[in-house]
Amino acid sequence: MRLYNTLSREKEEFKPLKGKEVSVYYCGMTLQESPHIGHIRAALTSDVLHRYLKYLGYDVKLIVNFTDIDDKVITKAEEEGKDYREIAAYFENEYRDVISRLNILEPAFYPRATQHIEEIISLVQKLEKRGVAYQKDGDVFFSVRKFKDYGKLSRKKVEDLRSGARIKVNKNKEDPLDFVLWKKAKSSEPSWFSPWGKGRPGWHIECSAMANYYLGDTIDIHGGGSDLIFPHHENEIAQSETATGKAFAKFWVHNEMLNIKGEKMSKSLLNFVPIRELLAGFDPNAIRLYLLQAHYRNPIDYNTDMLKQAASGWEKIVNFLNISKGMKGNLFSDLIESFEDKMNDDLGTPGAVALAFDVVNKGLKADKKDMGSFRETLAFLLETLGFNFGGGKQELGPAIEEIVKLRNDLRDEGNYDMADRIRTVLEESGVMIQDNPEGSIWRLK
Repeated sequence: MRLYNTLSREKEEFKPLKGKEVSVYYCGMTLQESPHIGHIRAALTSDVLHRYLKYLGYDVKLIVNFTDIDDKVITKAEEEGKDYREIAAYFENEYRDVISRLNILEPAFYPRATQHIEEIISLVQKLEKRGVAYQKDGDVFFSVRKFKDYGKLSRKKVEDLRSGARIKVNKNKEDPLDFVLWKKAKSSEPSWFSPWGKGRPGWHIECSAMANYYLGDTIDIHGGGSDLIFPHHENEIAQSETATGKAFAKFWVHNEMLNIKGEKMSKSLLNFVPIRELLAGFDPNAIRLYLLQAHYRNPIDYNTDMLKQAASGWEKIVNFLNISKGMKGNLFSDLIESFEDKMNDDLGTPGAVALAFDVVNKGLKADKKDMGSFRETLAFLLETLGFNFGGGKQELGPAIEEIVKLRNDLRDEGNYDMADRIRTVLEESGVMIQDNPEGSIWRLK
């Protein structure tokens, strides 16, 4: 398999550091908003990578972090008048719910930044000892100019950043380029005791500490959205490689953005599409198909018509699976080889999806004696790409959404007895309900 490495700007043959063991770290959500389809594109990229590495016979250890303490989470908590932990828990539950319904494999761990304060403090202390971190009035900063390779991932030059970057002014910085490792506590904010006084970690140091704790000094693959290349991943490299003296990650894999009218989908631009809304109207498989029809390194401009076309495409696949139900056969080895060729070329999902439709078209025209082999081959391709077509939990989503909506309406009308009865029936059926002022979210046991 060849993967595009952002660090080298080339496709490189993938070889793990340790035999068949593969270590992968992906930057997950900041827990201050509902997950939108842009977040899901990143999660789906990691899922396809995870699944295909396993398909190739590797033992994969995937870590996906949650940022549960930073400026955005604190701001959201203040706006809602809640504890930051309540905000983080709510959005983590919502994220994990939609991930489950989209059939995205869970990682080995979902660590939270606040679970690793000790490791974060230890890492900052290492950087102090190496003379690249300095403290002033309770804030601790990384001195960017002391890391000679700064900019190697993003291809940005320090001199250009100095003259042209929009960098937030901080009177405690020795250089505007320096970034914060530890923030002095404000009276209204969560904080932890540290050698520099009460405070909380900066955003970048959190991922370095968690990646090191779970996966070691050097990891095989680090991934995330392309919007994280600078400054987040660039800063991770600087602090991690300074602390360990070793390469931080062998491969850097970045998916491009999912845009609306050419702009990155984000809450701040008010142009985001919550994934729960899409799941209420579309089969999870149709959403997966929509996203996998584009290569992960190509931007997607969100388009409802394209999503509807993907839904029609999925119906065509299901139709063939129904027609050929119960038929048996052997895998077409030449089609499996073609699938592997496409996936081995930097996770070429558009070609793999096109191949799946080719199998459907050939299967519909085939004699009954061959139709089973086309079905078996199609099922093999779909399973490897993470589609869930066997029935069960994934098909319950739209129905449960409607029941939960009805229950919310009953609560709004003050009919709590009937709402409680619905809740009891759902819980007896394995559906857990969590009520919040904004509404209710559900999870399967």
